[in-house]
Amino acid sequence: MTALAQTGATGTDRGSRARARGLRSSARALPLLPAALLLAIFLLGPILVSLWGSLTNATLSGSTAVASEFIGFDNYTQLFKAPDFPVSVINTIVFVFFSAVIGQNILGLALALMMRSGNRVVTAVVGTIVVTAWVLPEIVAAFAAYAFFRDNGTLNAILAVLGLDPVSWLFTMPVLMVIIANIWRGTAFSMMVYSAALADVPPEITEAAEVDGASGIKRLFFITIPMIRSTIGTNSMIVTLQTLSVFTLIFVMTGGGPGNKSTTLPILAYQQGLKFGELGYGTAIATIMLLIGAIFSFFYVRALREEVSS
Repeated sequence: MTALAQTGATGTDRGSRARARGLRSSARALPLLPAALLLAIFLLGPILVSLWGSLTNATLSGSTAVASEFIGFDNYTQLFKAPDFPVSVINTIVFVFFSAVIGQNILGLALALMMRSGNRVVTAVVGTIVVTAWVLPEIVAAFAAYAFFRDNGTLNAILAVLGLDPVSWLFTMPVLMVIIANIWRGTAFSMMVYSAALADVPPEITEAAEVDGASGIKRLFFITIPMIRSTIGTNSMIVTLQTLSVFTLIFVMTGGGPGNKSTTLPILAYQQGLKFGELGYGTAIATIMLLIGAIFSFFYVRALREEVSS
C-alpha cells in the first residue's frame, strides 16, 4: 500500500507540474493574443477572401459583378492554358532573381564594404545618391527611370554626345531595363542592412587574418561573409518578397510590353482583373503570386533555421 501510495503521489505531482507548465506557457502567450487577432483579421482574412474570389466568376461589371457564382478551379484551368501565363512566370522569375537575389544583394554588400573602408567624402556622396533613390516615392522613381531609358531620354542623349547611335532600350531589352531600374531603386535597403551587419563583425578578427597574410578577397569570403550569413539570408528573403510584388516600376516603364515581353505576374493580374474586368481570373493570378512568395519564404526560413541551429 505504501508503494502504491507513493506511486500515486508521484503521478499526481507530475500532473500538477505539467498543468503548472501549461499555465505558465498560456500566461506567456496571452500578451501575443491581440497581435495574433490582428494578423488573423488583416492578413489571414484577405488571403481567405482572395482564395474564395479566385474560385468565382466575379467581374467588374455585368450581372456577375453583383452576384458572382462559384466555378471551382475553372479560372486556374484557363490560366494554365493561357499563352501569356508561362511568359509572365518566366519574366517574374528572371526579374526577381537578377534584380533582387543577385543585383541588390551583391551591390548592396559591395557598397556597404566600400562605405566601411572608404573615406568620408566618398561615403557621404555614394550614400546620399543611393539612399535618395530608395526614399523617392516609387512612382517618382519609375518616371525617373523611364525618362532615363526612353528613346529621347538621358541615356540616348549621352550616347549622342559620345557620337554613338541611340538605342530603343525599352523596346529591344525591356526586362533588362526594369531589372537595372529596380536594382537602382532598391539597393539602398540592402546596403543599410549589410552596413549594420558589418559593424558587428569584430575588427580584431579581420586584423588578425590580415597580419597572417590573408588577402582582402580571402578575408571577405572566409571571414566576413560566414559571419554575416544569417543577415544575407534574411535580407535575401525580404528583397525577394518585395521584388515579387513590384508593379508601379514596370507599369510606368514598359506597361508589360512591347507585347508581353516584360509582363510579370503583377502586371498580368492587373490587366486581367482591372483592365479587362475579370476579377475572379485576376485574383487567381494573385493567388499564384501568393503561392510563389510562400515557397520562397519556406526555403528562406528553413535555411535560416538551419543556420541558427548550426
